[in-house]
Amino acid sequence: MHPDRTMTMRDAIAEFVTDGATVALEGFTHLIPTAAGHEIIRQGRRDLTLVRMTADIVTDQLIAGGCVRKLVSSFVGNSTAGSLGELRRRIETGQPEPLEFEEYSHYGMICRYLAGAQRLPFYPLRSYGGSDVPSVNPAIRKVTSPYPGPDGEPEQVYVVPPVNPDVTIVHAQRADRAGNTQIWGLTGIQAEAVYAARRAIVVVEEVVDDEVIRSDPNRTAIPAHAVDAVVECPRGAHPAFVQGYYDRDGDFYRSWSHISKDPERLQRWLDEWVRGTADHAEYLAKLGEQHWAGLAVGAAWSRPVNYGRRLRQAEKGMSR
Repeated sequence: MHPDRTMTMRDAIAEFVTDGATVALEGFTHLIPTAAGHEIIRQGRRDLTLVRMTADIVTDQLIAGGCVRKLVSSFVGNSTAGSLGELRRRIETGQPEPLEFEEYSHYGMICRYLAGAQRLPFYPLRSYGGSDVPSVNPAIRKVTSPYPGPDGEPEQVYVVPPVNPDVTIVHAQRADRAGNTQIWGLTGIQAEAVYAARRAIVVVEEVVDDEVIRSDPNRTAIPAHAVDAVVECPRGAHPAFVQGYYDRDGDFYRSWSHISKDPERLQRWLDEWVRGTADHAEYLAKLGEQHWAGLAVGAAWSRPVNYGRRLRQAEKGMSR
């Protein structure tokens, strides 16, 4: 009998996200765990270290919600649609209070997750050669390789430290009740971020029967043994998209720069749309079905795959 790890969003955040924790929110372009970020704001978590490769709107919202003390990230921005007002204020002016920022390249962050997932003390990479990123981040260091380089001499190599979040939260298309999680479309570092963490919450568009997962095992990016909670939260990535479920809300992305550049307007938005809603279902109800009709996607089915299996004796008899 497989364990049932399904929980409500409220209960999962209450149990696994604590004040002062290091929290990773991962998902690249789509599958962004926005609804989970909103629930962290509702529950008033404080002094978090937020780890996110592509710090974007949900990052800006969590900072404005007073949840984040430190940000660890690479790319920072409003996904080609503008700026992140609260994040910029905190870093550029220290208002309303400073934000500690630890910067890496995209690949540097990937290497940190790889080191964390493999419980390595560091991870080597070459891509910082010629970059000025190490000058702003003392955690990026050099070590001497134990092996000779092309010229026969010991080589100096940049390394980054592992990251081991207290909890990683990812969004995905579907999972079974035990936590076997399937992702398709653009994939990122979700699996490594889950393996690097002490605890993991998977938020999905739908919880499906075991048979659905077993019918297409190659889509299972995250296995159940790495998952602590499964949260069913349809449309939980908005304004990001989820491949096969709904499109990116471009209008929202474009509006965010105007909302976030005004601190008072930003707090009013949080009061109305996040703190003022009981849960993500109420947030969706405020948006309305007409809004979602504009984000609908057409069908683009993958062809079935024959995985094949050994026939049992009874089945062999039936096939004659």
